[in-house]
Amino acid sequence: MTTITLILVVGAIVVLLAVYISWRAGRLDRLHIRLELARESLDAALVRRTAVSLELAASRLLDPATSLVLAAAAHEARTAGPEEREHAESDLSRALRAVVDQERFRDRLADTPAGSELLEELDTAVAKVLYSRRFYNNAVSVTRAAQRRWLARTLRLAGHTEYPSFFEIDDVPPKALAAE
Repeated sequence: MTTITLILVVGAIVVLLAVYISWRAGRLDRLHIRLELARESLDAALVRRTAVSLELAASRLLDPATSLVLAAAAHEARTAGPEEREHAESDLSRALRAVVDQERFRDRLADTPAGSELLEELDTAVAKVLYSRRFYNNAVSVTRAAQRRWLARTLRLAGHTEYPSFFEIDDVPPKALAAE
């Protein structure tokens, strides 16, 4: 009877351990899916901000020099490779701040019908980048913590997925947009 009891106890422990490992692997998989979705959302927000910036630069509502600076920064952000993306997006943020924080910029653009629409789109696009980046970096933090656990490392529950990296850019909104 003790042998049967021992076998049952060991069997129960093995089953519980297998269930726990399976649960951890499933959680890690769900975190990777969340991370991918957050990255796609961030990419979409960055592309939208770039598109609105290019639209503003091409709108003829700005002076030619300002349009050129904004268009160049937006083009660099749009065409940057993965290694240069953070730097190019930070440059676009700085260019947007330089353009939007000009004296009476908001008033001048709000006087035209196309300008007020563009300002509203720009407000939305800048805010989405800010929130999408925070959400993505939060997902990276949680995923990295799960991958660092000894069980995940020992049993290679993450498989051969890369260790996720944070997306760090200068995404401080222009003062004129943040005041709204």
